Amino acid sequence: MMETKKVYENEEVEIDLLELLAALKRRIWLILLAAVIGGGIAGAFSKFVLTPQYTSTAMMYILSKETTLTSLADLQIGSQLTKDYEVIVKSRPILEDVIQSLGLNLTHEELEEKITLENPTDTRILSISVEDPDPVMAKTIVDEIANASSEYIGDIMEMVPPKMIEDGEVPQKKSSPSNGRNAVLGALIAVMLVCGSIVLQVLLNDTVQTEEDVAKYLELTVLASVPERVGEVAEVKEVMAGNVSTEHGRSRKRKKGRKH
Repeated sequence: MMETKKVYENEEVEIDLLELLAALKRRIWLILLAAVIGGGIAGAFSKFVLTPQYTSTAMMYILSKETTLTSLADLQIGSQLTKDYEVIVKSRPILEDVIQSLGLNLTHEELEEKITLENPTDTRILSISVEDPDPVMAKTIVDEIANASSEYIGDIMEMVPPKMIEDGEVPQKKSSPSNGRNAVLGALIAVMLVCGSIVLQVLLNDTVQTEEDVAKYLELTVLASVPERVGEVAEVKEVMAGNVSTEHGRSRKRKKGRKH
């Protein structure tokens, strides 16, 4: 017993990939069921619980009349201005001015979370996007932010303010959430959880079940094995049950005899 215990303690854990694949294959029905349930729950949650969001986008042209395209320095100035504008658009004075003008029941931090700024590569175009549950309000807010930031930049930086290229429009389709994507993510998470639990069961199961396990863990050579047949097991159980009932009847007869 002590030698066997030392073997278990010193032997490294080996993972049999074929055994894991076989265990997963045996429970493929459980994996598919988890995918269906997980995808259904995530899709239903996305459709009926999450609030749809709509996005409206406005664009401004950063390059002012004072800047020409005749030198590399002018191009660098235009790129630097774009980065400055990205910071100014989300500044507290502009957002508070927008909140006051539209009468929004928001703080400037909450309004800032609704704003997304993008600068396409190698351009001086600043794209301002606002996400809101109300599509009309999304357009109203993005237009107000673009106008307020343009006036603020002209006053603070003492230069020609950026020009509007495109005003926001009322979005017809929601931008988030994506019910299909959320359903797929839910199905993948459910499948990963089920597969992980199956793998853990296989790895934590240290019982000796096959001839290979005997040779691997006990370091003994298997000379022969007797297969178990279902019919024989059933017959043995019936015989044992008959013997038990017979013995029970005999014991009852003996007790009656003793009473007489």
